[in-house]
Amino acid sequence: MNKRTLIKKIVGRLTEELEVYFRAARASRTEATHESSKAENKYDTRGLEASYLAHGQSKQAAELQAAIAAFEKLAARKFGEGDVVDVGAFVEVELSGEKSAYFIGPKAGGTEVMHDKQEVLVITPESPLGKQLMGKKQGEVLKLELANAKNQCRVIRVA
Repeated sequence: MNKRTLIKKIVGRLTEELEVYFRAARASRTEATHESSKAENKYDTRGLEASYLAHGQSKQAAELQAAIAAFEKLAARKFGEGDVVDVGAFVEVELSGEKSAYFIGPKAGGTEVMHDKQEVLVITPESPLGKQLMGKKQGEVLKLELANAKNQCRVIRVA
């Protein structure tokens, strides 16, 4: 597995999302300051709502920038058979006969990328699944508690 390529794909996806947020924030900012958004009476809040939206989108963009920086600093560490799951690990698990692939990232949980013809979901150590996988080794069986249901899961690979 080429982990450096996987990290580059994650950074690429985050960069695409960042560009969308920048465009949306610019559009919202333009809407907030446009003369047609000027309040016509005390109940007209179009301009105010557009400015709140622009602010929220700018915050999301800042979070994405921080995530991109964190992934760019992340070492493409190789995990061996006896290593435990930690940030930077590629983890494959089997749950109810289905295999899933995860990358334990420093940020940007929920980001999905295709790598080696496989969908890989970024999760963080703070996520419910991430908390339960941290410290586990290849071959370990654990009882995952997700959505108030307990399921037996096996760690197939830590790379």
